[in-house]
Amino acid sequence: MGSLKKNYWSPTPKKWRKIGDALLAASTITSVSGMWQFENLKEVFTIDQIRWLIVSPMMLGVIGKFLTNFFTTSKNQDPQL
Repeated sequence: MGSLKKNYWSPTPKKWRKIGDALLAASTITSVSGMWQFENLKEVFTIDQIRWLIVSPMMLGVIGKFLTNFFTTSKNQDPQL
């Protein structure tokens, strides 16, 4: 558990920041699109299904962005961190 905590606060490699940002952007666009087209979606889906269509991508994007912070390139980390 201590190693994960250290990795979270270590600098994230550029590749993983890009992946996290892309996940967050895609999920935001998907969720906003669902909210924007709410009236049209009501004709096809129930309200509960629409909630899942909007909330699920939003949560997945935030979780994906959060998880990319655990990647680090530093092999020799200072144990004092």
